[in-house]
Amino acid sequence: MSLRKTLISVAVGWLVLITLIHAWLNLHLFAARNATGTDQNKFRIGFLPVTCHLTCPVTDFINKQLYGESIFEPVRFNGWPELKEAYLAGYTPATFILAPMAMALREQGVPIKIVYLGHRDGSAVMVHKDSQIYRMEDLRGKRVAVPNRFSNQRLLIFRALKNAHMTIKDIELVEMPPPDMPAALYAKAVDAISSGEPFMGQTELDGYGRVLWLTKDVWPNFISCVLAVHEDMIKNHRDVVQRLVDGIAKSGKWIDKSMDHRMEAAQFVANNYYNQNPRLLSFVLSKPPDRVKYTNLTLRKPDFEEIEELGRESGILKGTAHFEDYTDASFVTDESAVQAYNWEPAKK
Repeated sequence: MSLRKTLISVAVGWLVLITLIHAWLNLHLFAARNATGTDQNKFRIGFLPVTCHLTCPVTDFINKQLYGESIFEPVRFNGWPELKEAYLAGYTPATFILAPMAMALREQGVPIKIVYLGHRDGSAVMVHKDSQIYRMEDLRGKRVAVPNRFSNQRLLIFRALKNAHMTIKDIELVEMPPPDMPAALYAKAVDAISSGEPFMGQTELDGYGRVLWLTKDVWPNFISCVLAVHEDMIKNHRDVVQRLVDGIAKSGKWIDKSMDHRMEAAQFVANNYYNQNPRLLSFVLSKPPDRVKYTNLTLRKPDFEEIEELGRESGILKGTAHFEDYTDASFVTDESAVQAYNWEPAKK
């Protein structure tokens, strides 16, 4: 065998080995593909370190304090591609996920059902404090970063442009992982950024970002992320899904019960789950207090019909799946009946 062929064979073999190691360590593709995940191990839930997913670690933490163990295993991912692939591979039978992404997966035939919301509001459009951008019209010809093609922040920008009698062609829209956005705005590599918190708040807290507007002010009760489960979980283990949704709902009520609870959550979530500075989470959970909300999270058809319409208009949804196809709203039909977890942290 010639030296050239030997080198090519070694390179190919090395590439295959690296791919297999990545699949094993990061995507867990060689783990048992059990869509329900309810055998000996607790089923896994995927989440990202964003406030849209805050009820996931809060539920886990409070259950450990109250009962000594959690009802599920939270699995943190650093980006949407990894989180989505873990769900598709069967590693996480439940996951917090972008609403339009879940809807698009259902259109593609993926057995996914949205069972509860992750939050309301909790996003913003930030510009550099020294910029001359004070309204949507000022973004004409500017670079605007959003997290993902299927993010609701993309639809948020699309909707705001539409209300300003502009189109997506009037700006340069770029996709960027939310953790990279603060540095990009600081360096003025982009003119505006939009994603879930706490990354928008980080630019404000560090002194170089300015709020163009908060989503709560331009799209009240905005939805970005939802809790979704594999359809087989509902068919075969409905009681498990019910416990999960009940826990997430109770956590939302607990978080919104008082500012003390919000500040406590900022501490234990930042330190134990997000690997972030608690000061950052404390800021976005309090400045202002309704920047992101964790109540009023039942599934409502009009909310998703608006997302469907914007998704079709912007070209990210085909319109072949509808509310009844991608949701199961039966787990919480009356949120007023949901009671917050009865837990208070020990006084220091």
